[in-house]
Amino acid sequence: MSAAETVMQRCDVLGACTEEPSSITRPFASDAMRSAHVYVSEWMRAAGMTVARDNIGNLRARYDGTGETTLLLGSHLDSVRDAGRYDGPLGVMVAIAAVQRLHDEGKRLGFGIEVLAFADEEGLRFGTTYLGSRAFAGRLDPNDLERADSTGVSMAEAIRAFGGDPARIGQDRRPAENLLGYVEVHIEQGPVLEAQGLPVGIVSAIAGQARIEIVFAGEAGHAGTVPMDRRRDALTAASEVVLAAEAAATTEEALVATVGKLEVEPGVANVIPGRVTFTIDVRHGDDAIRSRVSEALLSRARDIARRRKLAIEVRPISENAAVRCAPRLIGLLTQAVRDCGQRPLQLTCGAGHDAVVMSSMTDVGMLFIRCKGGVSHNPAESVTTQDVSTAIDVLGRFLELLPTK
Repeated sequence: MSAAETVMQRCDVLGACTEEPSSITRPFASDAMRSAHVYVSEWMRAAGMTVARDNIGNLRARYDGTGETTLLLGSHLDSVRDAGRYDGPLGVMVAIAAVQRLHDEGKRLGFGIEVLAFADEEGLRFGTTYLGSRAFAGRLDPNDLERADSTGVSMAEAIRAFGGDPARIGQDRRPAENLLGYVEVHIEQGPVLEAQGLPVGIVSAIAGQARIEIVFAGEAGHAGTVPMDRRRDALTAASEVVLAAEAAATTEEALVATVGKLEVEPGVANVIPGRVTFTIDVRHGDDAIRSRVSEALLSRARDIARRRKLAIEVRPISENAAVRCAPRLIGLLTQAVRDCGQRPLQLTCGAGHDAVVMSSMTDVGMLFIRCKGGVSHNPAESVTTQDVSTAIDVLGRFLELLPTK
């Protein structure tokens, strides 16, 4: 079996590690994640790496080199609800495959390699992203440990149940000394590579992102007896903001804005909605533009609340600045792609990745793999074995090109 076929098979195995048998749902610190760790730890050891799990639940594997410096490779193992097989795990599997090739050939490079399988990037269980990489980089907010999931279990309790000690997470921070960088392989989650007919691409930058939760509180009432001019309908107010977000994104080049969650209370057919909670996710490669649009949308929401006589709450969820990938790593990945017989293409990434957090401690680079139709966060997520083979070859060539200092 080829290395790429092995990677594809392993992604299928991990796809069976799920909380919901009919779909892939693998939250942070869950039994499904525990099962995934058993498999991934075994594959890491088979590639000649020593493996440890830290207190937040990251798998951290090391393949020693002959020098003092270290390159970090990795991605995440958690998923969104009803996910595809490749978002996150594919990057971990490709990294293991690249190390496996070195191990099989008896090679040691002038630097060590650490393969990281982050515990949580998506934020499905506790609503906050990049838990794994933030803990690794020493940037986890202790207040996050008090967050509760939908069943009332706190993050601290979940970590203890998973075998970690929340009080010792700070001790797991990886020192930034002697790092050569962090490189993450990931499916593109977009249509550019497919449109260009290319198996892989080099990420030049990751767009900045702001995620906000807004609550409109009006007054529930009978749908048949309250006159239209007397209503304080929270849903119609939210609808105005949803359309304002769409309008902003269609008039500002390269900006995307999404209302991905909308909860209506009481949620009954014959009752006027009295309370609505929704999120707005705004992204752009220029942080100044993203901030301007976000503030304009919040101002619009407040104006709508005043006009409709509603109470409003605004809760910032997360904000990440745009990240520029390191020119040094971009150049080496570009050369590796060219050496593997492919045309190099640089592109901007609109999705968030662990590389965003890792950029706070070292240089970052990303290699994208083409995915069918650009579909991701969806069971239809699809990559080809040939494209995965190309990615393994490119990463392997990159390791050969990377200087030890």
